[in-house]
Amino acid sequence: MATLIYNIKGLFGVHTQQHALRGNNLADAHQLSDAYVIVEEGLIASIGLMSELKNRPQDFAFALDAQGRFVLPSWCDSHTHLVFAGSREAEFVQKIKGASYAEIAAAGGGIQYTARQVATASEDELFTAAQQRIWQLMHQGTGALEIKSGYGSSVETELKMLRVIKRLKETCPIPIKATFLAAHALPTEYKNDREGFILVMTEEALPVIAKEGLADFIDVFCEEGFFSPVETIRICEAGKKVGLIPKIHANQLAISGGVQAGISVDAISVDHLEKMDDAAINALARSKTIGTLLPTAAAFLRMPFPPARELVQNGAAIALASDYNPGSSPSGNMNLVVAIACIGMRLLPQEAINAATFNAACAMGLQQVCGSITIGKIANLMVTHPIPSLDYLPYAFGEQHIQWIMVRGEWI
Repeated sequence: MATLIYNIKGLFGVHTQQHALRGNNLADAHQLSDAYVIVEEGLIASIGLMSELKNRPQDFAFALDAQGRFVLPSWCDSHTHLVFAGSREAEFVQKIKGASYAEIAAAGGGIQYTARQVATASEDELFTAAQQRIWQLMHQGTGALEIKSGYGSSVETELKMLRVIKRLKETCPIPIKATFLAAHALPTEYKNDREGFILVMTEEALPVIAKEGLADFIDVFCEEGFFSPVETIRICEAGKKVGLIPKIHANQLAISGGVQAGISVDAISVDHLEKMDDAAINALARSKTIGTLLPTAAAFLRMPFPPARELVQNGAAIALASDYNPGSSPSGNMNLVVAIACIGMRLLPQEAINAATFNAACAMGLQQVCGSITIGKIANLMVTHPIPSLDYLPYAFGEQHIQWIMVRGEWI
């Protein structure tokens, strides 16, 4: 039976765009005022103005009067590491006291700490913990996710993580994409054998991943002290040969050449971008690659924010994501991501919302199924409390603005 949401103050994201929004178009709300939306069999069946609605509310199995409220497409989070074990709040305190990343890593912390926790956890333990995180995120409005591996210091652990993500894809009601983060950090046992590690990941892991259908994307942490642009290109090309699309961790710690490396391998996105120069900005603006910005990670690490305004003004396509992980962004709350993007990166509210919905769906190749209010797309929707305007969402960032969540046409 059909569900009607009517008397909607503002229906945001009503468009049929096929490609990521750029430049001034990012600020377009594509909004209908005094609107309705009809949902049937888990999909958006009809949208329009109240003056055009031919049926009465009592004609529907369920009708919600949304007077004073906005309806938006659910958040799409295109960069997470939410399959992990343990937590790292002790490092959080050490950082507050002044400890550097290098000092924490030397004491056994950092990515390698999480890698050890993941290695000892069972697949079922990782699955249960990740599933609980996803349900929490769904109740905060997230309706699509990308999840990376990368905490495996061995082929066995990387494959374990990817098999967990595959189980999540098969059991969770929202769209999920899997990324093989082949080169995140060099494991201790390979610190003097970079070539050996790259060969293990490309020649041992990739054939299994391809055979079992464990990943959609391949990713590399292209940074000084981690993996070079040449190594990044090599690893991504190996992934492309088995059908994986590149996504790159780029320019978080330095102007690393990661943006240009990603563009050269036709990456769907290059992510982080805290450190950018004119060459990187211009290269991204001229490409089809999306720049995914992770404002809560920058805030948590007390790093400069990515130059969002310059990227938008130069015509680059940008998305927003949470970078949910235990070390540098231990939150997947996209409501907070949008607020911090406005407060710290000077994105307009409409720009931030588009970047966290439709453009983020594009950064996962999911724009045909979610990210906007379009007939035929999955009915993953958010209904706000009564609020004066959409600008109020990031403005009053400490409040819970989402009153009701719909996933595949069902209220959760």
